[in-house]
Amino acid sequence: MTRSTTRLHQGDCIRLAGPHAAEAEGQLYQVISVDPRSGRCWLRRWPLQPKGSPVFEMALQQALGWPHCP
Repeated sequence: MTRSTTRLHQGDCIRLAGPHAAEAEGQLYQVISVDPRSGRCWLRRWPLQPKGSPVFEMALQQALGWPHCP
């Protein structure tokens, strides 16, 4: 297991930061899946919206740079 895969796990909660913070307004996002082979992860807004929260893909390295929620 690499260093990057030990820091982000399915079910983790993160806040977006950097250039995405303005778009996300500091919303919480839940990690749905992590694929260290492709270097990608999938996130969705948390808490879930009444009609569901769309899942989106992001580079794992970008997600690891953002602070985790307590």
